[in-house]
Amino acid sequence: MRLTEGPGHALELARAAVAARTALVCAWGGDGTVNEVARALVGTGTALGVVPAGSGNGLARELGIPWDPAGALGVALGRRERVIDVGDVEGHLFVNVAGIGLDAHIAALFNARRGGRRGLWPYVAIGAREILRYRAREYTIRVGSETWQERALVIVCANARQYGGGAVVAPTARPDDGQLDVVTVAARPPLVALRDALHLFRGTLDRAPGVSTRRTPSVEIAGSEPILFHVDGEAVTGGPVLTVRIRPAVLRVRVP
Repeated sequence: MRLTEGPGHALELARAAVAARTALVCAWGGDGTVNEVARALVGTGTALGVVPAGSGNGLARELGIPWDPAGALGVALGRRERVIDVGDVEGHLFVNVAGIGLDAHIAALFNARRGGRRGLWPYVAIGAREILRYRAREYTIRVGSETWQERALVIVCANARQYGGGAVVAPTARPDDGQLDVVTVAARPPLVALRDALHLFRGTLDRAPGVSTRRTPSVEIAGSEPILFHVDGEAVTGGPVLTVRIRPAVLRVRVP
């Protein structure tokens, strides 16, 4: 067992484990820790085990991994594996969801907090406040031969169904189907956006007005300025044009 000392350390430790031909590496923490470990294991023979201990625990929820640490370690030490896809935003990998717009803005604010409570409710509180302040931006989106412009509140590229914490943003996404679910949420008045956010916790966002989903192995998203995005809740600023693609069947995960 090794304790991480800061951002990037889990990635470093997992890379060392892969170099030593370790069969299994367990990420004990939240989605950020899982993301770092998974990045090191992609395309190798080393399996990922997950012990959920974070704010959202999106991958653990998606795969049905127990919340109890002993139970989760039991799953990790078992023999059943599932080979899943991984998303890629200009070299930044994600196992659950990448997002542009309001969700990236919220992720950046949440991660910039000094101390304070972690968990779902502080995230929801920041989200409820910022949904009343945030203004949608104009993007050009290309999926295959289809190109369109949209003033979007959120653009989500989902490998799995949820952000975490039970907030389901892409109800039809599956992490082993070789596709991204690209979910666009058109601009709307702040109070309407706050009301429609309840769809996340009902698993019905795809039925809300002004929400569309396209399934594709890749998507190009362009803006008029550098784009803030997040990968599994970690905020990053990229160029004015981003390409998001799926990398199919590259990560082995121990599952119940």
